[in-house]
Amino acid sequence: MPLKTPVTVWTSDAQAEAVGEQLLSRTLPREAWTHAAHLTATTYLMTCRPDIDVERELPGIIQAYNRVSGGAETGLRGYHETLTQFYMQAIRHFLSRLDPDLSLAERCNALIASPFGERNFPLTFYSRERLFSAEAKRRFVEPDLRPLKFGDIPTGFAAGMNQMASPSPLEA
Repeated sequence: MPLKTPVTVWTSDAQAEAVGEQLLSRTLPREAWTHAAHLTATTYLMTCRPDIDVERELPGIIQAYNRVSGGAETGLRGYHETLTQFYMQAIRHFLSRLDPDLSLAERCNALIASPFGERNFPLTFYSRERLFSAEAKRRFVEPDLRPLKFGDIPTGFAAGMNQMASPSPLEA
């Protein structure tokens, strides 16, 4: 996978924190619940909310948000258990490889700009048929292309990276 240039989606920690807190309070506008927002909220919960057991509670948090915000729970729309579990593992691994002194916004931006933040990243591990099956949406299924081991996938950044590129338009 080619390495991407760092991008800035969030220009402040407060912006990234707001995504996580609005998810928790179920006040995040539905149109703001983007792929970048999913990654940001998970990063925020994992790094800034030790009172939340993310692996145990995130599925319910997302499902409750979807119910309140009018998210459809049919077909491939709505909560997807395998994608949620996959990204929790991937994000946890990614964060373990970053400089712990990075700010929340820097961590989120690094994740979004990395191979781990790519929308199609799960297809490195899963066939499209398996990942988008009704079973995978309902419950976690193991990958069929390669094991869930992330050590050989580059983060896209040096472990000690402390600088980010100049801001790009805010994605919300």
